[in-house]
Amino acid sequence: MNGPTRARIGAKTLRTDTWWLYPAVTFVVFSAFVVYATWRAFAGAYYYATPYLSPFYSPCLGDCVEGASDFGQPFAGFPLSAALIILIFPLGFRLTCYYYRKAYYRAFWLSPPACAVAEPHGRYTGETRFPLILQNIHRWFWYAAVLVACVLSYDTVLAFRNEDGEWGHMGLGTVLMLANVVLIWLYTLSCHSCRHITGGRLRHFSKHPVRYRLWTAVSKLNTKHGVYAWYSLFSVAIVDLYVYLLATGAFDDPRFF
Repeated sequence: MNGPTRARIGAKTLRTDTWWLYPAVTFVVFSAFVVYATWRAFAGAYYYATPYLSPFYSPCLGDCVEGASDFGQPFAGFPLSAALIILIFPLGFRLTCYYYRKAYYRAFWLSPPACAVAEPHGRYTGETRFPLILQNIHRWFWYAAVLVACVLSYDTVLAFRNEDGEWGHMGLGTVLMLANVVLIWLYTLSCHSCRHITGGRLRHFSKHPVRYRLWTAVSKLNTKHGVYAWYSLFSVAIVDLYVYLLATGAFDDPRFF
C-alpha cells in the first residue's frame, strides 16, 4: 500500500521507435494550415469565382462581392474581413474536437508528446481551468458546425449553375466542392458529441429503436473520426485555394459539361 505509484525511471522514454514523427508531422501540418487560413481569412478578397464560394467565407454575411451573399448581408458594416464573422464556428468546432485536442496537445504542448514518453510539465490540471475549460463547450460548437455544413451543402448545389444562373454546369470546382462537403459531413457526423447526442443517456436501446440505429451508424463513422478530421482539413484548404486561383485569373475552371 505504501509503495510508489509510478515506476522510478530516469529516462525520458524507453521507446526505440520513431515516436516523435507523428507529433512532428502534426506540428508542421497544423502550423501550415493556421498560417494559410489566417492569411486567407484576413485577406477579404478573391473568395468568389462564379459559381464557387470559398468555404472560409460561407455564408458571406459582411461586405461581400456581388453574387457571394445568398443569405443577405446583415453585417455589412463589419470593418474587417467577412470571413471572420463565420470562421469562429467551424474553427471552434475543430479546436475543441476530441481528436484535435489529442493531436495538438501532443504536437504543440508536449502533453505528452507520445504514449510512454515523459512530458516536460511539472503539473497537470486537465481541462478544469481557463482557458482549457472552454473545451467543454464542444457540443454547442457541434450544433453550429451542423448549420455550417448545411450552408456548404447549399453552396455545393449552387455550384451546378453556370455564370448565367442556369442549371447543368459541372466543372472541376464543382467536383472539389462536392468532395469537400461529403468529407465535412463525415467529420461532423462522426464526432463523439454526435454519438452521445444520438444514443447517450438511454438505459434501454430496445425502447428507442430509431435512436439506436442512429447511434450504431454514428459509432461506425466514429472509428474513422481522425481520418475524416485530416481529410476534411485538407479539402477545405484545397477548395479555398482553388477558388482563390480562379478569382485571381490564374487559370480557367475546366468544364465537364
